[in-house]
Amino acid sequence: MSGLLLAVLWQLLYLCQAAPGYSNGFFYHDITNGNGNGEIHFNGVKLIVETTESSIFAAQGGNVTLPCRYHYQPELQSPRRTRVKWSWVPALGGRELDVLAAIGHRHRTFGAFQGRVRLLQDPPGEASLVMGELRTSDAGRYRCEVIDGLEDESAVVDLELRGVVFPYQPSRGRYRMNFSSAQKACEEQGAMLATFDQLFSAWEEGLDWCNAGWLADGTVQYPITASRTPCGGQDLAPGVRSYGARHRRLHLYDAFCFSPSLHGEVYFLQHPQKLNFTEAVQACEEDGSEIARVGQLYVAWRFLGLDHCDAGWLADGSLRYPVSTPRPNCGLQRPGVRSLGFPTQHQKYGVYCFRAP
Repeated sequence: MSGLLLAVLWQLLYLCQAAPGYSNGFFYHDITNGNGNGEIHFNGVKLIVETTESSIFAAQGGNVTLPCRYHYQPELQSPRRTRVKWSWVPALGGRELDVLAAIGHRHRTFGAFQGRVRLLQDPPGEASLVMGELRTSDAGRYRCEVIDGLEDESAVVDLELRGVVFPYQPSRGRYRMNFSSAQKACEEQGAMLATFDQLFSAWEEGLDWCNAGWLADGTVQYPITASRTPCGGQDLAPGVRSYGARHRRLHLYDAFCFSPSLHGEVYFLQHPQKLNFTEAVQACEEDGSEIARVGQLYVAWRFLGLDHCDAGWLADGSLRYPVSTPRPNCGLQRPGVRSLGFPTQHQKYGVYCFRAP
């Protein structure tokens, strides 16, 4: 046996003797963590990261706390230096993006979240994310990840903006929008293209609409609660009917928009006289407000119980009114936002205004 090989064997034997009790590899030695004294942590210690199992609902423009806590089993006798990272996958899909990273009390925020997020760190084990000035685009799945010298564990929580789905077609009439123009139309009404899950939930709540519309994934669908001949046939069961994915540039349909709940007030302006569209816009401005958008009117009807039988101008030039309690002379005998279409803008009506808090 060569001298070099003998030297290696002696070194291995020495190392084995220098580490008594080492028989199965089940320890973790991290002199930069633990109590700073070279404490040995056995890998039987488990890091557990927890959040809520249900979605968190919030309102556009408001604040929300996404819960996250972590602990060890069995409990450690001394604190460890951990790193916390929050990341986000948008509700409409895409790659996971960083939101915040923290080591101790030092932290860094990223992208559109800068200046709007912070980390709760008291008491020990607290790692919840506080978000402010919520935007429509903030909806999605958030991952709370805790990293230390032992292991890396994470938990996810879904943030949904409470809102309402509504069908929309422009003044040009039915089936005039491709995918991009449908996106733009929803955005102009304080909304975004609805997801399938949002449309399905709206159908479960009673939304019935025979015109097909774009959804956020590029499919075209429509919800039917009462089967009938013009809407796919009487023999077809109620449900969300699908045309599948369509050509986003060439095919033309309506849109299903999703408007998140908002901070502010939608109201029918009490004005001594009826107004044409230009006068209506000006009257809201003189009252310290702006003319309401379609999405804002739907949210006020759905969540704030706005109920008014008088038709009024909205920002897109349409004429609508919200009914929470059906009654004679207020249209159909069910709650909803009634639409009278797009009259010529010189005609005289009331107006719905929106005032931010």
